[in-house]
Amino acid sequence: MIIVKIGGSVFSDKKGEPENFDHETVRSIAREIAKFYPREDFIIVHGGGSFGHHYAKKYGIREGLPEDWDTANFRRIGFTETHQAMLRANANFIKAFIREGLPAFSVSTSSVFITENGEVVYGDLEIIERLLELRFIPVLFGDVSIDLAKGIDILSGDQIITYLAKMLEPEKVIFLMDVDGIYDGKPGEGGLIQNLPKGDIEALLERLHCTSAGTDVTGGICNKLREAKKIAEHSEVWFVNGKVPGRLGGAIRGDGFGTRINIGI
Repeated sequence: MIIVKIGGSVFSDKKGEPENFDHETVRSIAREIAKFYPREDFIIVHGGGSFGHHYAKKYGIREGLPEDWDTANFRRIGFTETHQAMLRANANFIKAFIREGLPAFSVSTSSVFITENGEVVYGDLEIIERLLELRFIPVLFGDVSIDLAKGIDILSGDQIITYLAKMLEPEKVIFLMDVDGIYDGKPGEGGLIQNLPKGDIEALLERLHCTSAGTDVTGGICNKLREAKKIAEHSEVWFVNGKVPGRLGGAIRGDGFGTRINIGI
């Protein structure tokens, strides 16, 4: 089984108009997956792009629910709006996959996971496991979450994948990005790292000055690397360019162009 994370920057311009969607890129990704299905089982997780991030930042969802009623209700409305935006993004993915003959089935993340201070503490995976047994392709997404400490929070697609990898132990986890992989510095400045030992990730995080999450409400590349380190305990990890046709297929085959992190090394 293979888990594919489609980053928000692959299908959407976060700095562009809210809820813009690159239909052609997503159709291309669906066509690549169709070449391997049903020989391989897949779980798809996509990010928020210009859909969820816009509302999450506007309403301050990560700050949780305060005691002040007016502020809390403002964020409740934002919680709902963020979720609805992600459902709209998800619907675009489902349509693209169905068009390529793939039985993609939407799984609402906020109905599956509970967090505490932003970390997953509970996930009801039975529906996902049953869907896989029936040869569906579950499609989850970064979403809002009920949080035991803060009331509400944001659960990123990267965190979802870490939890799924721990519980389901897929053969591979493939992150699709808008660059060719992980660089030893900024893309275009540092060199592309084609093989990244798990033990080197902490030093790389320091070189990349990953001391905070930055402006991306889900943490950006720094968070991806932290999650990848956890995932590599169970599964081979790839970072490849989702905008270039053939890169996903190469990672699925194991001979792709991008960054590879081997299991446990």
